[in-house]
Amino acid sequence: IFQNKNIASSMKEGAATGIARYLFTGRPQANQHQTWKDIYVTYWKSHYKPAFFVISSYFIYRILAAQSSGNGRLPMILVMLSCTSWLITPIFFSPFPRWNLIRQDLHEFNGFITGGAGTVEADIPDVVARGKKGTVRSLYECGLSNEMSFWTESQLFMLLLSILVKAATFFFLLVALPAEILDFLPIFLVALSFSWVVVLGYFIAGQNNVFLVLSFLAWPATALLAHYVIGDRFGHPDIWTRMPEYIISMALFLFVLGIAKDLVLITCRGINSLLSCLSRKGDTGRMHECIRVCFVYFFVHQLQFIEAYIVLLLNLLVATTLAAVDKFLCNAHTWLVLNSEMARTKYGERYMEENSTFFERDCGGSRFGSSCWPCQERGQDGLSSDSECEVGPRQEREVSDVGSLA
Repeated sequence: IFQNKNIASSMKEGAATGIARYLFTGRPQANQHQTWKDIYVTYWKSHYKPAFFVISSYFIYRILAAQSSGNGRLPMILVMLSCTSWLITPIFFSPFPRWNLIRQDLHEFNGFITGGAGTVEADIPDVVARGKKGTVRSLYECGLSNEMSFWTESQLFMLLLSILVKAATFFFLLVALPAEILDFLPIFLVALSFSWVVVLGYFIAGQNNVFLVLSFLAWPATALLAHYVIGDRFGHPDIWTRMPEYIISMALFLFVLGIAKDLVLITCRGINSLLSCLSRKGDTGRMHECIRVCFVYFFVHQLQFIEAYIVLLLNLLVATTLAAVDKFLCNAHTWLVLNSEMARTKYGERYMEENSTFFERDCGGSRFGSSCWPCQERGQDGLSSDSECEVGPRQEREVSDVGSLA
């Protein structure tokens, strides 16, 4: 399931951009522990982001089905199994889940999410270069480099086609969704206005993360003002009854916000292509400035921020579970992922700490490596012991005599 998603993501990106990039297939050295940061940088666009989109769509589907007492609702077990596989497979197959490595990965990944590297306007060329090499230093840099690469390297026809498909989807949702849900959309216009004021302070204050957190809080805080925007409808008969409509309308508003961002950027792309003389830094420089502003104003970075922390919590849950399995169940996870030789290493020790493998110690350190296999087989069958497999001086002399005759 995970490898099929690699192939699908590669084909999708190649069709959208016309560029065939190398896509890491998730097969590092078997005994090498991958950090959570490296895993996120590798798979956030190909696996994590599609998984969150499908899960959120399924959640909305469950809410809509619940309005009719769940009649005709499909379980979609395979869909949820695929999404779960996309999210936890890199951690599950990462070897050596140890408590010290978990603490180290947790600290590093949290610093990566909250880091401010690449937020300065002068760092834009470096952000683009690091994004292409896969050596980004922060979540902001990771998302911004992807946006710049997509909007500057994709074909204009594919960008227009993508917007037309999204617009058609939006009009279909307007027809399909009940009017009661659409009545909640003005609430989020108010939330967006408050959020944009805070984002303006974010840029004025030199990309201070305090303002970024406040831009999150503007959205749930607007729920307290909802009755001033749409009247008593939000609390009739009570808030919990209207909460499904509130959640679905929020998802629809975020989808519309993404379409608005695409329209703004494709307009900037067209203006920079037709009127390059207006750009004091060239077409690409002006386009990069537009992308950088839209990246925060249209809630792209904020959503990635939330998704990254969800991935962090999932990684923590899976890694601690596997660490407990290795500690209390005789390295069962290491035996499954690697082999029985590595699984024999005691918890807290290093493999080959005594400069010899378990295989060599089982054979008594014999100089003839090939004699260890029959020694083990006969020892297990009870036909012979290790001492009977040892080669003495007389046997060595007989072997040399036979070799000379040959």
